[in-house]
Amino acid sequence: MFNGTIQSLGPRYCPSIEDKINRFAERNRHQIFAEPEGWKTIEYYINGFSSSLPEDIQIKALRQIPGFENAKVFRPGYAIEYDYFPPTQLNHTLETKLIENLYFAGQINGTTGYEEAAGQGLIAGINAHNKVHGKEPFILSRDEAYIGVLIDDLITKGTEEPYRMFTSRAEYRLLLRQDNADIRLTEKSHQIGLANDERMRKVEEKIKQSEELENFLRETSLKPKQINPILEEIESNPVDQAYRASQFLTRPNITLSKLDKLEIISEVSSKYSDEVREQAEINIKYKGYIDKEKENVAKLQRLENIKIPEDFDFSKISSLSAEAKQKLNLVKPKTIAQAGRISGVSPADINVLLIYLGR
Repeated sequence: MFNGTIQSLGPRYCPSIEDKINRFAERNRHQIFAEPEGWKTIEYYINGFSSSLPEDIQIKALRQIPGFENAKVFRPGYAIEYDYFPPTQLNHTLETKLIENLYFAGQINGTTGYEEAAGQGLIAGINAHNKVHGKEPFILSRDEAYIGVLIDDLITKGTEEPYRMFTSRAEYRLLLRQDNADIRLTEKSHQIGLANDERMRKVEEKIKQSEELENFLRETSLKPKQINPILEEIESNPVDQAYRASQFLTRPNITLSKLDKLEIISEVSSKYSDEVREQAEINIKYKGYIDKEKENVAKLQRLENIKIPEDFDFSKISSLSAEAKQKLNLVKPKTIAQAGRISGVSPADINVLLIYLGR
């Protein structure tokens, strides 16, 4: 990897021990994890010590670690080289543009990581099934799921090195929370036959109950003599008039569990599960931010609804920049919104497209 024998890229996020020594030469220690390979085996996977060095060097290095002085190696480490097909050749369904009915998922698309591979496999599998049965494509948008962000990034921007899905890549991560994943996606899952009726019913009940609790907190007034002891306890400014319980929840360090000290609140809130309570509290506490993000989604959705013909030739539009023509013809975006996410396509280019398409 250092003398030029291996030309391709190695792993960015799980580099070998020799790569770490080269990359972080100023460090004098490195943490590793000894992971048992199973209940009935003496084998361990030494996480953080992957290597492509010669076997005798690997053994010598391993035995330098305190506790591993007499370690035996069952299988030496090996180098990983990445190669992939440029994912800009794919549709959002992960079907290849050039060969109908051929779907790609996983590291072949330039990604690294198990979750990334599994997410693509799920979408490719669903869409292959839908294609065979004459059903509509199944596509998750950037505001609906991290899978949507992952796939849109791959096919719109491509990748020059192994891609990993980070939350920072999602512009709508306030909507893509762990606590509301079931609310966002169960109905879609139910529609395509993955989630059963019982699971759908439970999610609908969760939504109904969280709305009930939210309404109760928005309608219930708390007088100064009720709430001030709680505010003083957390060094928050006391009040001299009554306010809704929901207004107090927007204050820092005020939680529903603290308001539960008041019988008027606990009498109702205790009837609900922790999951429902959490959902109601988040919806109240961050309502302003969540509403703002939903507005941004709605604006973008208008551009998502402006379709670009499949055989559209961008090179014929003289007002587009040379780079925009090249990138647009390469990616072949399906909508104006997707075109706007392509690196090298400027807002001015998008305005030209909107005018050209009569918008």
